Amino acid sequence: MQGTFKRLVEVGRVVLVTHGEDANKIATIVEIVDHNRAIIDGPTTNVARQVISYKNVVLTDLVVKRLPRSVGTKALAKFLEKEQVVEAWQKTAWAKKLEARSRRAAMSDFERFKVMRLRKQQRSIVERQVALLKKERA
Repeated sequence: MQGTFKRLVEVGRVVLVTHGEDANKIATIVEIVDHNRAIIDGPTTNVARQVISYKNVVLTDLVVKRLPRSVGTKALAKFLEKEQVVEAWQKTAWAKKLEARSRRAAMSDFERFKVMRLRKQQRSIVERQVALLKKERA
């Protein structure tokens, strides 16, 4: 029987921190404290080992298999390297969208202007090609 929820709070679940100084970084649940908090650690993403509320994280689809409870930081780093969790996260659409959003937010006014001009040029080229195709069909 398949459950409704796909992302369960479990040891080894990779989470995205949404609030605080570690916002938009991924970490791994290494211990469950209670129904409101967990201990997370992110040795490869510079997230310090800390107790964090579930309200401040979002569960991802990534899970580190066979991760022992309360694993140390060095051992966790080896598990993450072995399963290439950071690379898997960077390939997801979610991570790409966050990266694009941060890149767009860091743009200057002139860079936004250049993007607008390039989009206009692209639209013009597409419209010309569509017009040619319509002309050929008629």
